[in-house]
Amino acid sequence: MAVWIQAQQLQGDALHQMQSLYGQHFPIEVRHYLSQWIESQLWDAIDLENPQEEFKAKRLLDSLIQELQNKAEHQVGEDGFLLKIKLGHYANQLKSTYDRCPLELVRCIKHILYTEQRLIREATNSSSPVGGMMDSMSQKYQQINQAFEELRLLTQDTENDLRKLQHNQEYFIIQYQESLRIQAQLSSLATLPPSDRQLREPALLSKRATVEAWLTREANTLQKYRLDLAEKHQKTLQLLRKQQTIILDDELIQWKRRQQLAGNGGPPEGGLDILQSWWCEKLAETIWQNRQQIRRAEHLRQQLPIPGPIEELLNELNSTITDIISALVTSTFIIEKQPPQVLKTQTKFAATVRLLVGGKLNVHMNPPQVKATIISEQQAKALLKNENTRNESSGEILNNNCVMEYHQTTGTLSAHFRNMSLKRIKRSDRRGAESVTEEKFTILFESQFSVGSNELVFQVKTLSLPVVVIVHGSQDNNATATVLWDNAFAEAGRVPFLVPDKVLWPQLCEAINMKYKAEVQSNKGLSEENLVFLAQKAFSSSSNNPDDYRSMTMTWSQFNRESLPGRNFTFWQWFDGVMELTKKHLKPHWNDGAILGFVNKQQAQDMLMSKPNGTFLLRFSDSEIGGITIAWVAENPNKAGERMVWNLMPYTTKDFSIRSLADRISDLNHLLFLYPDRPKDEVFAKYYTPPLSKAVDGYVKPQIRQVVPDFATANPDPASVNPSYMDQGASPAPPNHSHTYAMYPPMADPVLDGDGDFDLDDTMDVARHVEELLRRPVESQWGGQQS
Repeated sequence: MAVWIQAQQLQGDALHQMQSLYGQHFPIEVRHYLSQWIESQLWDAIDLENPQEEFKAKRLLDSLIQELQNKAEHQVGEDGFLLKIKLGHYANQLKSTYDRCPLELVRCIKHILYTEQRLIREATNSSSPVGGMMDSMSQKYQQINQAFEELRLLTQDTENDLRKLQHNQEYFIIQYQESLRIQAQLSSLATLPPSDRQLREPALLSKRATVEAWLTREANTLQKYRLDLAEKHQKTLQLLRKQQTIILDDELIQWKRRQQLAGNGGPPEGGLDILQSWWCEKLAETIWQNRQQIRRAEHLRQQLPIPGPIEELLNELNSTITDIISALVTSTFIIEKQPPQVLKTQTKFAATVRLLVGGKLNVHMNPPQVKATIISEQQAKALLKNENTRNESSGEILNNNCVMEYHQTTGTLSAHFRNMSLKRIKRSDRRGAESVTEEKFTILFESQFSVGSNELVFQVKTLSLPVVVIVHGSQDNNATATVLWDNAFAEAGRVPFLVPDKVLWPQLCEAINMKYKAEVQSNKGLSEENLVFLAQKAFSSSSNNPDDYRSMTMTWSQFNRESLPGRNFTFWQWFDGVMELTKKHLKPHWNDGAILGFVNKQQAQDMLMSKPNGTFLLRFSDSEIGGITIAWVAENPNKAGERMVWNLMPYTTKDFSIRSLADRISDLNHLLFLYPDRPKDEVFAKYYTPPLSKAVDGYVKPQIRQVVPDFATANPDPASVNPSYMDQGASPAPPNHSHTYAMYPPMADPVLDGDGDFDLDDTMDVARHVEELLRRPVESQWGGQQS
């Protein structure tokens, strides 16, 4: 709170700078009423460059909102009623602004606290820093803010000079009118008698000479004032160009890059409201003030033409400021919410476009309409080269026109396309091995903005991220690969939509790890061991050393065009299958660390053979897309005294829609310990399906259980199992002696595939048959006995 108390004592420019820190993105009332809480939080402890810190930032956001709500609830009285409403509104506003990007709230408050401390320090001429915020703030942010302050002072200086010039010019015109009056009096002397003319003429001639001398000097002074003012404007415009380049070509491009990576599962791009209110709107305001000054200087020149170079200088200044405004308007017309990058025909989709300077330039006074069109990669290239594309499109989008709306509370001007649909698509001739799921399109958004009461009209266009058009869900997998590669490896300013044909393996690891965590919705990503396994699969290598893969490259063909050796699917198709299975059925177990997953059959055998019988692990199938298998160590039922590792035939999404992984593990009593040594119930019991209730209305509810014939036990109660279980029950029990087998036909021989894996298909077919039988009334099943 000490900082806020001192900040309120600031005067003049320092106070103005402090007040300019606040706005829709963070109201000054919130700073005031929560000053003690804000200054007591450890904002410095959060690393803004680390996406893993988002959880801490979210807790701070939730706490801030709770503090505001508590403050609102304790307001009483007539004034308190209004404040209660206002604080509640701010709580909702902050939640809406930062809920998807809590790190931006931390960035915002860090910037505010640092700037307040700097202003206080400068005001008290103290060299010692107040607090520790300086190191946490980006040097670039400090430079941007300092440049804005310099621009503000320059603009104020030229405003003062312009007023002085206007005042001097008005006085000059008055004196010029006086000289004309004197000249008129001299002319009228010709009608007077010579004696009267000689009496009055010398005084008028002397007065005229004095005025004309003053006018000559003042004309030179005015010309110098005009030139000095033009030079100052040139300096201001140079700094404006530089500042605009930093904001548009650095900060806004970085935001767009974060948006692109968010399409791969990266953290939400965030920060758009701050980018608008802190920088883009300040730019717009400063540029417009300078444009108005230059226009007024032009008007003064037209009002009083004085020969000299000023006319050419003013024309140059006017052209430069118009170019700067044009660049600002066209660059800040952005896509806030991208359309889906895998776009299925005949399916509704949405997008949002926004003009970051619309409110400051009053564009909403004449609400513009935005049109969306789908164009091909070649058309996008031609568009960026300013070649005439004759407004061609590569398809038909329904509901593709939308009017931009201005939202007073947030100060945003945007158009929300809510119900677009791609009715048809026109494809181009494909190159070589390229498939339809490698063909890229983009959504072109176009509009026309009138700025400054129709003084300036701009045609604006912006392109979406590349989209891949599909017509069937079966194409989604390969289309996602194209989008993933493009989002991960596209370079800023590229020709649409060029990407490298090959990338370093660590770069690809970063991309697929980001995608994996986002799809599975887990903070537990791929470990270094997992990535080594994937490298072995990708490069058909046996090396376990991560360093061996750091300099290796993977091509697009290796990623998703060529099948893996001995398989009929690509590397990406296999990996995508793992993500889908984990996302739909295995997420809690992956988060618990119960699934090793990325282990091959030989590695699993080596790991398990050193463990007690009944130890098992879960690994993703090498041979089947979206499959997971259980490997366990046990006695060989066909050869006494021999231990071996067994592998169940892989489970897929279809299997888990019938019975969950936890329940299947519970069914198999020969599985005792999850590798390396965790009792299975300790890991999986919380996910077991509760026991079924008793029969109701004369029906017995069916139950499916999984059985592996060679490892069935006569006593399926897990409580009776002890570490020597596999020794006691290594051989298959006779079918008529086991309660587990009561519902199954006898199975004399083990059902194994060629690799020694169990085939559960027959078992599941029997289970479904039994389920159907058990659905019949009890009377028909057990000779009329009533349940």
